[in-house]
Amino acid sequence: MDSKLFTREKPAELKAELQSDKKDKGFAKKKNALKKVVANMTMGSDMSSLFPDVLQCITIQILEIKKMVYLYLINYARSKPEMVKYAMDGLISDCNDRNPLIRALAIRTMAYIAGIPQVAQSLLDPLRHALKDSDPYVRKTAAICVAKLFSHDRRLVEKNGFVNSLRDLLADGNSTVVANAVASLMEISERSDNIHLRLNAGIANRLVTAMGESSEWGQTYILESLMFFVPEESTDAEILAERISIRLQHANSAVVLTTIKVILYLMNYMSNQEMIESLCKKLSPPLVTLLSSGYEVQYVALRNILLIIQRRPLVLRNEVKVFFCKYNDPIYVKLAKLEIIYRLVNEKNVEQVLAELREYASEVDVDFVRKAVSCIGRCAIKIPSASDRCIKVLLDLVGTKVSYVVQEAIVVIKDIFRKYPNQYEGIIGTLCENLDALDTPDAKAAMIWIIGQYADRIENSDELLEDFIDNFLEESPEVQLSILTATVKLFIKRPTVAQEVVPKVLKWATEEVDNPDLRDRGYIYWRLLSTDPASAESIILSQKPSINTSTDVMDRGFLDRLLLHTGSLSSVFHKEPQLFIRGAKPKYLASSPALDPEAKKSFYESLNLPVHEQSLMGLEDIAQGSSMLPPPIVPPKRMATVEINTPRSPGAKNGYDSDEEVERGDDEEEDEDRGKDFFGGSPDGGEEKYDTSKMKKKVDKIEKDNPLANTKMAGDEPISFNGI
Repeated sequence: MDSKLFTREKPAELKAELQSDKKDKGFAKKKNALKKVVANMTMGSDMSSLFPDVLQCITIQILEIKKMVYLYLINYARSKPEMVKYAMDGLISDCNDRNPLIRALAIRTMAYIAGIPQVAQSLLDPLRHALKDSDPYVRKTAAICVAKLFSHDRRLVEKNGFVNSLRDLLADGNSTVVANAVASLMEISERSDNIHLRLNAGIANRLVTAMGESSEWGQTYILESLMFFVPEESTDAEILAERISIRLQHANSAVVLTTIKVILYLMNYMSNQEMIESLCKKLSPPLVTLLSSGYEVQYVALRNILLIIQRRPLVLRNEVKVFFCKYNDPIYVKLAKLEIIYRLVNEKNVEQVLAELREYASEVDVDFVRKAVSCIGRCAIKIPSASDRCIKVLLDLVGTKVSYVVQEAIVVIKDIFRKYPNQYEGIIGTLCENLDALDTPDAKAAMIWIIGQYADRIENSDELLEDFIDNFLEESPEVQLSILTATVKLFIKRPTVAQEVVPKVLKWATEEVDNPDLRDRGYIYWRLLSTDPASAESIILSQKPSINTSTDVMDRGFLDRLLLHTGSLSSVFHKEPQLFIRGAKPKYLASSPALDPEAKKSFYESLNLPVHEQSLMGLEDIAQGSSMLPPPIVPPKRMATVEINTPRSPGAKNGYDSDEEVERGDDEEEDEDRGKDFFGGSPDGGEEKYDTSKMKKKVDKIEKDNPLANTKMAGDEPISFNGI
């Protein structure tokens, strides 16, 4: 029936219906007209011309009509602020209505349009009374309205003590009121530069008790607030983690992920390893259960699992089978699962994993197949005992002659050669048979590297390389760099066959291309070969560092910070929120005697503090500041902290000592003077202009002292490479 309302109506027709003087029993006609107004407003039609007519309905004491009037008021208050004053009497009257639903509705409406100054001032007294209202529905609405008012006028909220009123609501007997107060305090804390939420153990445990009667979203808010509790002792963290662990069995994925986040946070303050291991085992089943949800929830869970298993390897250690891909999984879920499979593979399950990856390599999705083949190669690097088996699987895949499979196999085999030198060179012949299948830059670059690295073992290496050299100028920079290096290696290992090729490639690299990396490398090779061939051989053919899997693991401090955002966009993007959300604050593990020593170390590193400053400054001193930000150089403002049921401290000293600031400034001035002196400027920091003649003399002296300065480069006389 309501679907008929969603038809385009002219404002004049609706105005006539609203102004109709005909008998309207129960205001049915006005109600129907308001529904049409709201429907047209929803469809994007401009109904602002009906403002006076809609406001006339504000005095009708019917809840459904008031809801529509207030919705209209919220929507058009910004475009017609001068008309809002005519609604103020009705709003203030409704704030004192007998019906708690109307009282709450009026307070909420005023909070939404509090950006208009006269509304904000008129809201203060009704909001103050609503926070102490006898009805919990009004109190919980008023709690959220404080945060809304704070977004419009921060000083007004602080001046009228609304933050303290929210603090008092944490002791409310109604769990919904407590949850809303917590949500409001957290939002204010995140928005404010000088108000920070801190919970003590008593309040934290009281909030956990209130979760039993809260809705699922109320539980989520309360769990989020526990991230503002800093355990002073290991037992505090253990007791709290044990109490909230029952929420891991909740049906709502948001509650589960938030519980996991809080437990992972509390683990940083635990010293009992048995307790940590026990909690890690408890985290595995709920994470597995999340993989039975919809694909979107699965993807969020998988991205978070990838972080969790790096920080806590005991979680899901024996559950690799759970992440095997299903045929109907979306590609984004399959790719996320593959990354986790690689993280969980070990010597015990590698055979099973390789068989599964071998099956994936025969799928039709190209990106998925490439990722599967890449995982096989990474398994060979990660588990030395399984490298033979991995190579066998890769050779089988190369034998399929499928171009994208062959290309990805060659890319990972190149890394295997670097990891295990002089072990698998026997398969080079098989790889060289598939040169025609290479059409991507990374595959070409990998094959060229193999030819150059083993030029002395491949009989026709010069012929194979010649095929790539012919198209040098058309290739991508990545391939050009590989061709350049491989050609020089071929010349060093087999000078006679590459005598004519090297000058041609060097000339192209230094004269015909615009890429600065390629040009610089060409100049370096040219000078090395022309001035000191022996050094060229020792440098270019030097032993390369072995490839390992340590680069696959994120930094400990970065992981700790990302896990503070478990279940959010930050954990999906694997980026800290301040990098993609304007105004977001970074989060760090808070200072405490119970904080794990490794976590303390990562905390210092996150602040980029030198070791001597770490020893001079206590962790408690460093942790002061906006959301625990690194101490500013300038003298900081006094910080106001919302301490829940604890005496308020006047605010500890924040930032560096003045002596350190002065010392830092002197160093900067000294560096500046030194730079001016080099360029011929005034050492005393005056306005004297730079003397270019002095600078030229210094440059000439540098060139004169440089033994490579007089080496002829491309464009000079032809250079002979007979020195090798």
